[in-house]
Amino acid sequence: MNYLNSVVFPFIKSIQLTDIIDVSVVAFIIYNVMTFIRQTRAVQLLKGIGILLVVMYVSDWLQLNVINFILINTMQVGVTALLIIFQPELRRGLEHMGRNKWGGIFSFDESTQDLSDVIDEICIAVSSCSRTKTGALIVFERQTRLSDLLTGGTSINADVSSEMLENIFVPNTPLHDGAVIIRNGKIFMAATVLPLSSNKNLSKEFGTRHRAALGISELSDCVALVVSEETGKISATVNGDMIRNLSVASLSRLLHKLLSTETQEKHNPSKFFKGRAKQ
Repeated sequence: MNYLNSVVFPFIKSIQLTDIIDVSVVAFIIYNVMTFIRQTRAVQLLKGIGILLVVMYVSDWLQLNVINFILINTMQVGVTALLIIFQPELRRGLEHMGRNKWGGIFSFDESTQDLSDVIDEICIAVSSCSRTKTGALIVFERQTRLSDLLTGGTSINADVSSEMLENIFVPNTPLHDGAVIIRNGKIFMAATVLPLSSNKNLSKEFGTRHRAALGISELSDCVALVVSEETGKISATVNGDMIRNLSVASLSRLLHKLLSTETQEKHNPSKFFKGRAKQ
């Protein structure tokens, strides 16, 4: 009781409204920055840095002088290295703040079109492309931003509609050769080039579209859909895995499972794949 009277109660009485506002603002900023980092590939780099810090303190405790010396000197240039490594994320975050009004400066979420409507329109377009054997490549961006993995392309920023998607992939039109990127429930870009899979053991039956779908899914958490122009068969990739010969109904169910917020946060999406790409 003496401790409460002498320490705790005076401390509580010393807290002012400005202190509460100060701490709340800092906590809000840190939360949103961490949320933003979590949506990028930078989170993996931060984990690696955390491991190096743990090893550095353990090596100091165990008096592993050589290892500790190397790690300490490496960390001395850590700030500059972080600026270089996280340059795409820092630029994207600053650009986002510049585009927002004051009330939304630290909000990295944007309004989205209804998920069911988007999936329905995608399935209609994919079904039509499959029936006519029109090649198509559609990528759903999820938590990891894809901007630094994309090359070229034309900005669209339009609502998802089956008619627009079908027109984009019509052969010999300006936008047909490349991938369509779906971001926040909208057609973000078209005719963009994706990195090809680094797996050298893929079956030769995989064409450029399938290799690009696998490649982008190896580097991010996106979901990519492919319609083969040779067979009209529908495939989907995520986390470097591929499921092939999907029907439109099974595609719809799969997309609802993979793209729902609950699934992204609580489950590993790869478990929904019953088959893997042939290695």
